[in-house]
Amino acid sequence: MSRAALLPVVVVLVSCNAEPLRGPTPTAHRPPVEDAPASSAWSTTGSGAAALPVVPADVVEQPPVETHPTFEECFAGIESDTGASPDYTPYAPVIGSHCAGTNQQEIEGIERVVFLGDSVTVGTPPSSSSETYRGLLADRLAERFGLEAPGALWRSWNPASGTALVKQSGDFWSCAKWGARTDDLLEDNSQIFDCFPESVRDQKTLVVMTMGGNDIAAFTKDGAEGRPVADVTADVAAIVARLRDAIELLKDPAIFPGGVHVVFTNNFEFTDATGDVASCPAAAAAGFDRPWEDPRALADLVVWMMEQYLAIAVETDSDLVFVLESFCGHGFHHDDPANGCYRGADAERWFDLSCIHPNPVGHAVLTDLFMAVVDE
Repeated sequence: MSRAALLPVVVVLVSCNAEPLRGPTPTAHRPPVEDAPASSAWSTTGSGAAALPVVPADVVEQPPVETHPTFEECFAGIESDTGASPDYTPYAPVIGSHCAGTNQQEIEGIERVVFLGDSVTVGTPPSSSSETYRGLLADRLAERFGLEAPGALWRSWNPASGTALVKQSGDFWSCAKWGARTDDLLEDNSQIFDCFPESVRDQKTLVVMTMGGNDIAAFTKDGAEGRPVADVTADVAAIVARLRDAIELLKDPAIFPGGVHVVFTNNFEFTDATGDVASCPAAAAAGFDRPWEDPRALADLVVWMMEQYLAIAVETDSDLVFVLESFCGHGFHHDDPANGCYRGADAERWFDLSCIHPNPVGHAVLTDLFMAVVDE
């Protein structure tokens, strides 16, 4: 059975006015939040040593303190009408001043760029190859790092294979594919090693990736067709584990001695935190017209998955782009003041008529989000 290139329809937006919900915990991989180290006053230097004076704080020249916004500060006022909200607090992420995503890495000295993932990265009609984020971001990264920009064939796609017309052009590679899931990174397909032949593994590489939307669509349909919640929960845990394994491998200097920076996204949705799938006319054709018997169980699964994306970024010293949160209010309820993500009368829709892919404006925004995370 072919895989449709789908993205999630379950709303999982942060709510700043309600207590965040916890997702399921079959393999909850929550790293401990360590307390800040205690400051140590000057005292003695060994047995019998004289006490050193404590210098008043206002006399010592203090280094500048780097401050970062909290997630809640970045997305204040955005609420989920479904009541399902991820809680990122336990992972203590460093949020970029731009609020586009985390700031876990210092991305410098890049020698090549690799795009992995699904149809959002490959690009899809009706957007043209000159309008998709892969090509737009490639140009900006080429300028940022002094790289050779890719040619026109690399920017376009082959509808038969669902991949870029050519895998490599200039200093840019693409192994993303329409309909890809997390198991296509290393298992059913080998996107990572297809874009990392041994001859280039000593080059410092930036990996850019959108992944997980098709996984969510698949287990959403499975649950709607009667697959037990316990089994779907195990499937979601396996999805998260595959993504974690893939990024941990990319970060392994024994395999990639040149070093790899990874920037990936969580998953957006088109209902603007309303759960109103019918708001997009093509939703039924995409298979989103059959609800779960327990919709909250599905929402909690997706919430947990998004929390784990953030956990993976922190654990692996990678960066997560907040597309779920940033795109909320720019879906098919963008002009509805009653929805929890309403951005005002001037808010535009960033999704195309497929319901599940960005339109040209959305691709341009996605480019800006990635670039903000890379630049800081």
